[in-house]
Amino acid sequence: MPTRHIVLVRVRPDVSQEEIQRAFDALAALQGQIPGLLSFHAGPNNSPDGVSQGYTYGFVMDFADAAARDAYLPDPRHREAAQGLRAIREPGGVLVFDFDF
Repeated sequence: MPTRHIVLVRVRPDVSQEEIQRAFDALAALQGQIPGLLSFHAGPNNSPDGVSQGYTYGFVMDFADAAARDAYLPDPRHREAAQGLRAIREPGGVLVFDFDF
């Protein structure tokens, strides 16, 4: 059963669009490198609901199954790409939610 990995991020206001793009490009580049990573989509929040709790960007990764997601998490390529995300977010400004579909 496929697993969807959702990450919401509160990007610091002092971060440039170029820095944001580099961080998400590094994560997108993992598709085709990480076994079982099927897709990656990212972008800024554009919800008109007004309940985003300050989360300004997000991304979704779909994995073949939970085992592929579990193997991705400690993978050194993921850890390296995640450094870029850590560099642009507010302290504690990340929410992760996964589910099978």
